[in-house]
Amino acid sequence: MLQALAIHPLQCFSTPNFDRKHHYFHHLRRNKQYPFSHSTSFSVSREVKVSASSKQKPLDVKSEIGDDEDELLQEKVIVADDGGDLGWLPAFPHVLTASMANFLFGYHIGVMNGPIVSIAKELGFEGNSFLEGLVVSIVIGGAFIGSVACGSLVDKLGCRRTIQIDTVPLILGAIVSAQAQSIEEMLLGRFLVGLGIGVNTVLVPIYISEIAPTNYRGSLGTLCQIGTCIGIIASLYLAISSENDPHWWRTMLYIASVPGFILALGMQFSVESPRWLCKAGRLDEAKKVINNLWGSSEVDKAIKEFESVLKNDGGDLNSSWLELLEEPHSRGCMKLLPLEVPCLYFNSLLV
Repeated sequence: MLQALAIHPLQCFSTPNFDRKHHYFHHLRRNKQYPFSHSTSFSVSREVKVSASSKQKPLDVKSEIGDDEDELLQEKVIVADDGGDLGWLPAFPHVLTASMANFLFGYHIGVMNGPIVSIAKELGFEGNSFLEGLVVSIVIGGAFIGSVACGSLVDKLGCRRTIQIDTVPLILGAIVSAQAQSIEEMLLGRFLVGLGIGVNTVLVPIYISEIAPTNYRGSLGTLCQIGTCIGIIASLYLAISSENDPHWWRTMLYIASVPGFILALGMQFSVESPRWLCKAGRLDEAKKVINNLWGSSEVDKAIKEFESVLKNDGGDLNSSWLELLEEPHSRGCMKLLPLEVPCLYFNSLLV
């Protein structure tokens, strides 16, 4: 056998009755560009010979890949672009600065929980539960008035200036409360703080929603709640020292004025709401703000949207608050009512 192989190596493995028509690879559909698509990489490297000196035009990838592969490629490109998208970054400093107002809101909510006993003892109303509750809750009364007056201020001055002006009662109220020598001065300071909180509670979410890009409006809007929670935690943490120092509450109230100064200074470098600029007829400034925060592709679209909204603004001026009790609005009110009772009970526990 070995001798036969040495003499006739090819004839030993040839089969005279072999029919090529029945061979498997004979029926495969072959691509003219790549005739051995079903072979291994080793076979392709042996069969396809590319000359380095041959001048061939580069292959068009789009013309060779199928529709499915093309769509898959586009999806991969979109995912890659989304993964590196930083469209939220230009608006983030302005949103973070405005969220300082919510930090103050949370701080003033919790600042009285710890040292209220020391305050009552020093100001002479110890044991009077009514006055203790009034010192804590008068902030809500001031916030109600501030929220009502907020709309007219924003229409005339804009969001940025209104937030800056709103820091005045916040800073002044904190200082008056810290220097209080009587219950009346304490109530006055807390009421001023409430005025500022009422304006910020309404204005800051509106301001953030108007400067944030549409795709990131919800994410950036959460900074309001985050700021409020951080403010509550900070006030409760600082109140730990009031157990050992009966005069620590004055330091806590002085600290409350610091974020107010930071907010007033930071809003000086923040942008104005493009919607308000469009309403005030300052279209060039509005386009500049939109271009810097949202991108040049969103300028015309946003201006048209603002003009459309402002054109239809005022169509519901004849509406009444009593319409909330009519169908179908009353259904939503009745569904929200069971949620209000636990919230009020929880707030009473904090007080």
